[in-house]
Amino acid sequence: MGDVKLGKTLKEAREKLGLTQKQVAEKTDLSTNWYARFERGEETPFLKTIRDIFKIFKLPSQRIFHL
Repeated sequence: MGDVKLGKTLKEAREKLGLTQKQVAEKTDLSTNWYARFERGEETPFLKTIRDIFKIFKLPSQRIFHL
């Protein structure tokens, strides 16, 4: 089971930057399908992956703990 709130945060941040799921997946060495599962809340990424994604979105790492 994933985290729906995290998925919503990822999707909103990605869309705000005008990025596609494919672009984010490529920058994090993930498949597009696997990244999409994070956004849908079907899977929860490892903390390192979350940190890498937050760097792409220019979100502070501390925000992870406020989800």
